[in-house]
Amino acid sequence: MPDERITSMERRTGAFVDIEEVKERFAASFCDLRGYLPPQKEKAQAGERPRWLVKEAADLQAANRMEKKLSHLHLPTVCQSARCPNLAECFSRGTATFMILGTRCTRRCLFCAVDKQTPGPVDREEPGRVAKAVRLMGITHTVVTSVTRDDLPDGGAEHFAETIRQIREKCSDVSVEVLTPDFGGSVPAVEAVCRARPDVFNHNIETVPRLYDRIRSPARYRRSLAVLSYAASKGLAAKSGLMLGLGETKSEIKQTLADLKIAGCSLLALGPP
Repeated sequence: MPDERITSMERRTGAFVDIEEVKERFAASFCDLRGYLPPQKEKAQAGERPRWLVKEAADLQAANRMEKKLSHLHLPTVCQSARCPNLAECFSRGTATFMILGTRCTRRCLFCAVDKQTPGPVDREEPGRVAKAVRLMGITHTVVTSVTRDDLPDGGAEHFAETIRQIREKCSDVSVEVLTPDFGGSVPAVEAVCRARPDVFNHNIETVPRLYDRIRSPARYRRSLAVLSYAASKGLAAKSGLMLGLGETKSEIKQTLADLKIAGCSLLALGPP
């Protein structure tokens, strides 16, 4: 059945791209863009690391200044809460993903390092502080995410919407991307965020259906697809993210990509956990 579904998608949208061909054709330009040398153009001597493998140390002073600004405004980031190894690199460039609704999550996804405890009360002043931080930091594209708040009637949807509205009011020329939880599949909750008109509505599918019970319980694969489909039906740019390297097969990846395409997802991030 999966292969038939994929074949049907290929007839409707064109053949799937050969990932090896993409890597070969675009590796050089991508690496140049990031400031690295593509591996096929430089060979290291025995016992040496190739230059493209070694990244320059981040500007720690700039990263520390960024962290102080966020601390002063009492704004956590997912970079900090999820213990991202690239935190210093992003902070030194003045970029961050704001995390609203606290730092404690009501779910226990195995791939995530965010605290799994009983959340605290919602900070009603937080949307305004996020908007203030966006203005002070000179951000042109801001990303706002949150922990999952199954303890709230709307899952925190109205708090997302208010944050978007505050950013629009104080920084009219800034584009806004939200990375939301599934809100328990509540249509009114998803609608509340969509009504605030973020430029990008992001909800991560995370992994293939077979691995959900093991690493993403109690999330549901079809529920996440429905969230994306609803956002796309409202004319928003629907985006998702898929982790690779958790034991999924090539056919499962193709099936998930086909499902995302059918749901109306137009933007996708692929990468390791």
